[in-house]
Amino acid sequence: MSSTAITIINISIASLLAVGLTPLFVWWERRVSGLMQDRTGPNRCNIGPFRLGGLIQSFADMLKLVFKEDFTPSHIKYKFFFSIAPAIVFLCSFLTFATIPFADVLIIDGKSHIMSAIPNELGIMWFLAFAGLSIYGIILGGYASQNKYGLLGSIRASAQVISYEVALTLAVVSMVISYGSIHLTDIVNAQAGTFFGVIPMWGIFIQPLAAIIFIVCAFAETNRAPFDIAEGESEIVAGYHTEYSAMKFGLFQVGEYAAMSASSAIIVTLFFGGYQIPWLDTQTIHSNINYVIVAIMILLPIKIFIFTKWMKKNNKTVGLGDKSREKETKILTIAFWSICFIILALLALFLITGLGSNGINIVTAVLQIGTFLVKFFLVAFLYIWVRWTVLRFRYDQLQMLGWKVLIPLALLNVIVTATFIVLGS
Repeated sequence: MSSTAITIINISIASLLAVGLTPLFVWWERRVSGLMQDRTGPNRCNIGPFRLGGLIQSFADMLKLVFKEDFTPSHIKYKFFFSIAPAIVFLCSFLTFATIPFADVLIIDGKSHIMSAIPNELGIMWFLAFAGLSIYGIILGGYASQNKYGLLGSIRASAQVISYEVALTLAVVSMVISYGSIHLTDIVNAQAGTFFGVIPMWGIFIQPLAAIIFIVCAFAETNRAPFDIAEGESEIVAGYHTEYSAMKFGLFQVGEYAAMSASSAIIVTLFFGGYQIPWLDTQTIHSNINYVIVAIMILLPIKIFIFTKWMKKNNKTVGLGDKSREKETKILTIAFWSICFIILALLALFLITGLGSNGINIVTAVLQIGTFLVKFFLVAFLYIWVRWTVLRFRYDQLQMLGWKVLIPLALLNVIVTATFIVLGS
């Protein structure tokens, strides 16, 4: 496997997680909110027999934004700034994902490959830089709109970022002091051990206060509820993107979900062990690869069986219909079981023929990428859950939480961490 192929794979994974999952997250948000409000949510849009639980609705909305008229109000003087503002938000949110490691360093033919889209020496500093830069797009969008609601939204967003960026950075400082490195791969590898042989050495157990502060500030950084005062529909219409339509508005929306994806990924990386499988570090997987493969061969059919049974029970046509949902269930069941049997055949082949050092490293990387994705989606679900559970803060409450609560706690945590490290060394 060449360096070019690995680079393409890393960039593809980062692009998919940062941008490509936007329709999925929109659908997920609608379905979760529907569940919490005791309603169905989107479920009728279809292509032939395929509804995919309502996911087709998100793709339909995406196409609608693409082909909708891109209208720019006549009162806009700075049309260039008005046009590039959404692109700045989108680009910065997308680039934030670039240094997230999806797996441990992959060694192929004796050559090491860092499993991130843009390997560099900046590590967590890259995340902080681009997470802070995205606010310029929001400020520019609100200012160039020449709309009082847009300007108020951009001012709110900038004040929010200033207050919460400080606490977030201080939480990161505590983590850097604890791990002694700014490189995200080193930070994840430091979380590979266990406490007392049972509790994983994840950052949330090493620095629980820093984890709480960082997660709260990450919610504020993404401008999502309960920190969405920059939009504040009940107060300032839609805030900084009031005058935007079509794909310009779409880029703001994609930028929000890209920021949510990047925040979810960095939370997993810093506090939940990243790509590390609990109780199975990279070396342990290498030493017990056959047992790991056997475990996958046992668990995979069980999970597919449970999922297809659940799908058959819940995906049914209501009333007198054309039974398209039952047809969809049948097709998807065949597809899932076909994929399952192909994977089982490959794993059986690996057991029979054996894996060389390159094969073991590749299988380990695939398992770690899968582990990272599971944790990533769980944290993304937390974002959606909180949005539809917690009410929006008032502006003064938001500022008081940032300046009077989070920043003093973060400073205290840095002092305690530094003192503990110095005395313990």
